Amino acid sequence: MENYLTPGYRFYPTEEELVQFYLQKKLDGMKADLNQLLDRVIPTLDIYEFNPWDLPRELCQGDTEQWFFFIPKKESEARGGRPRRLTTFGYWKATGSPGWVYSSSNRIVGLKRTMVFYEGRAPNGSKTDWKMNEYKVLDGVLADHDLCNDSSMIPQVQIWNYTRILVL
Repeated sequence: MENYLTPGYRFYPTEEELVQFYLQKKLDGMKADLNQLLDRVIPTLDIYEFNPWDLPRELCQGDTEQWFFFIPKKESEARGGRPRRLTTFGYWKATGSPGWVYSSSNRIVGLKRTMVFYEGRAPNGSKTDWKMNEYKVLDGVLADHDLCNDSSMIPQVQIWNYTRILVL
């Protein structure tokens, strides 16, 4: 991918910005030119087709310690099924309870789930240092469809998760 960003550019959004601007814009199906710009900053990739160490680093802009991706939900997930977070050499496992993402006005705008990558297969996998934060929008009509179990309100192509991979 050709790098369209200027030298010195750093992408350090707050959690509120990640959910309310980037992920919400993706869900809203914004204009093509804004979508192209957004894809330069946060590429769309099914990260579960890769082991974390095989993720295409050339898609990541500037930061060697954290990578950002939009992940399209699978059809089964959009219908209320559990996400399948398996890769060829391991799996992503949620740790702890999901947390809320708050706006600057202290309103809940999203959900954050932290996951760790395990090599091998459950329940005998070995914990690695790879971490991931997954974000979901919780707002109005585009509320998290996993919670309300109604994926018919928006087309499949517009249902996204957003993730941040931490390289440790």
